[in-house]
Amino acid sequence: MIETEAQAREYCATLVSDAQLAALARFVEMLVAENERQNLVSDATLALAWQRHIADSLQLIEYVPRETSVWLDLGTGAGFPGMAVAIALSERPVVLVESRKRRVEWLESVIAELGLTQCRVIGSKLEDVESMPAGVISARAFAPLDKLLRLSARFSTRESIWLLPKGRKAAQELQEQPANIRAMFHVEQSKTDLQAGILVGKGAP
Repeated sequence: MIETEAQAREYCATLVSDAQLAALARFVEMLVAENERQNLVSDATLALAWQRHIADSLQLIEYVPRETSVWLDLGTGAGFPGMAVAIALSERPVVLVESRKRRVEWLESVIAELGLTQCRVIGSKLEDVESMPAGVISARAFAPLDKLLRLSARFSTRESIWLLPKGRKAAQELQEQPANIRAMFHVEQSKTDLQAGILVGKGAP
């Protein structure tokens, strides 16, 4: 279990190169600075940014085969998990969906500064995004599971991997779903919060 900022940095260092670790550190600096201008994340989490945001995002990489195609992150907000993933997986196309204009502008500035040429932001509501097949679909605190699946099923294929950090109600939320959805997903323990779960699934609902 990752319980400190030092442990979080050490964990991230096992997943990325030195250059990518430096880019993640710059991302954290940009996040702290931008949070003074717009409320990207809770101020209380900034002192624990590596644990609460970076490591929390990068743990998802461990569930994804390296050859998987486009990573689609829904409601990316401040860039979690999508932007952190884009920094860590610089060879993989990453698409971030975010409807709030100021956040889109900031995410684009991060992409430009860090040279993330394989990452792009779609600045619109999910309902208005053109359908595309995604190898990975992720979302953190975007919508209740039933709504999320209803809005995003059109991006999935039989091979798509779903990675949905759901906090402390992950198991409960999954249990409330129809049998086909319960069979499609399982709950993994978060490495950054003893009481939080990640819904991991494969296929098209």
